[in-house]
Amino acid sequence: MKTGLRGAFFPLLLATATVSGCTTTSGGKEPVGGGTVPAGAGVYITALQGGLVSRNTAGQLSRADMQRALEAEYRALEAAPGGQPVVWQGSGISGSVVAAAPYQVGSQNCRQYSHTLTVDGRETATRGAACRNADGAWAPLS
Repeated sequence: MKTGLRGAFFPLLLATATVSGCTTTSGGKEPVGGGTVPAGAGVYITALQGGLVSRNTAGQLSRADMQRALEAEYRALEAAPGGQPVVWQGSGISGSVVAAAPYQVGSQNCRQYSHTLTVDGRETATRGAACRNADGAWAPLS
């Protein structure tokens, strides 16, 4: 990660960690429902620009649930094998993010993915794609 980006996003990362109630363990990982996100990944989560979950109108998410959902999107794009769901659980809402196998667009790695929200037993899915920028962040395709 470039030093300039870290400095520019540190206040946002700090605010996000404070709001979501995450704590850092001695291993440098932040606990996230169902998995871990590397410490400092807030910059990369911010780059998702609200992710697919922000496009899904199934329900109003609290800040903590939105953070869980975005962390699941990041984990799915970053490391999940194609087709393997990354599941998260919130307050009265849950979700599952599934990324397809990576593919190349020019020199960029890209992945199609879906985010399914379950609210009151009803599922709604949103689909999209994201590509990795030169700084390592995943950016959604419009």
